[in-house]
Amino acid sequence: MRPFEGVTILEFSTMITASLAAMMLGEQGARVIKVEPTEVGDPLRYIGTQKGGIASIFANCNRGKESIRLNLKSPDGQELIREMVNECDVLIHNFRPGVMDKNGLGSEQVRSLNPRLIYAAISGFGIQGPLGAAPAYDPVIQAHSGMTAAQGGGGQAFIKNLMCDKLTAYTACQAVSSALYVREKTGEGQHIDLSMLDAAMFFLFPDAFQNHTLLDEDVAVQPLLSDMLYEMTLTSDGGLTMSAATEGQRAGVLRALGKESMIDDERFNTLEKLVANLQEYRSILAESFLELSTDEALELLQKNDVPCARCHTLEEALSQEQLEVNDSIEIQDHPLMGALRAFRTPARFGGEALDIGSPAPAHGQQTDTVLESFGISPNRISKMKEDGVVA
Repeated sequence: MRPFEGVTILEFSTMITASLAAMMLGEQGARVIKVEPTEVGDPLRYIGTQKGGIASIFANCNRGKESIRLNLKSPDGQELIREMVNECDVLIHNFRPGVMDKNGLGSEQVRSLNPRLIYAAISGFGIQGPLGAAPAYDPVIQAHSGMTAAQGGGGQAFIKNLMCDKLTAYTACQAVSSALYVREKTGEGQHIDLSMLDAAMFFLFPDAFQNHTLLDEDVAVQPLLSDMLYEMTLTSDGGLTMSAATEGQRAGVLRALGKESMIDDERFNTLEKLVANLQEYRSILAESFLELSTDEALELLQKNDVPCARCHTLEEALSQEQLEVNDSIEIQDHPLMGALRAFRTPARFGGEALDIGSPAPAHGQQTDTVLESFGISPNRISKMKEDGVVA
């Protein structure tokens, strides 16, 4: 049994955060109903590589869901959602603060109809304050959170990946899971507020803010862990990464390079001395690595149990034997998109990988079947289509 079987989620979202959070809950058994505007739906459908009118990034965040097209600005559409809420467990959205309230679907409004409902509202910056109503996308949150500064080098650099969107989604998934657990014990739902800014800074704080945590004047400031770990090691024909975090692993690197004498070298034989003379230490190792090919260096490091890796291209990453052993990837057949690659949810329950959900739905693909499952008659559905309430 998947953990959230029997849970029904209403998702109102654009782009990544709420979509990915709901998909992860769906992979773990929840029924996810994605409510999209009647005109174009979630704009993520149309961004980047696509086939059959559906973008791959949308497919990667929305598999296993049912899509309905509904005019949320219509009073009849709002009333329809209020009826559906009575039979749902979770409502999640990532609209700006106040939008759902204007549509008569704010937390207090719908939770008064269903006190067991968990209402998760994701915003960019929070519901109040100078940025409460400001629009937010991933690069904006990277800049506000200090993520661009945390990349090192003394300047600012973006992570060219929707990092803040996705980590907010993971945080939302965890929060909703906790709320469902509390409801099992108390019988009561609750409201959850989550801002992308808070999620990003909480994510960064353990290491990126390690020099901004201790506040007394006598603090001994040391180099950031990230400055010690994240550096490409160049070889004669390319490069690799290695992370020698323990004394044993550092000795392993020296043995791999035939530099055992440096283990007892007075300049480097304690962590404090090593940190103080880090540049000299790295310079000596760099010269030795340049005498080896990448394959030779990796073989020597692996023999000495040093964590290391070739930096893969995306194609190489997908073709790793380890992923095949882990049964991490499945090829699906989508009626509109054709063959597509899907990556399984990482958590294994009882040692078994969860099944990947059905491919992402077309816009409004399940409008009729979803509404009928909530007891809406075919005649009423037809009338709502005529009135532009659903499509």
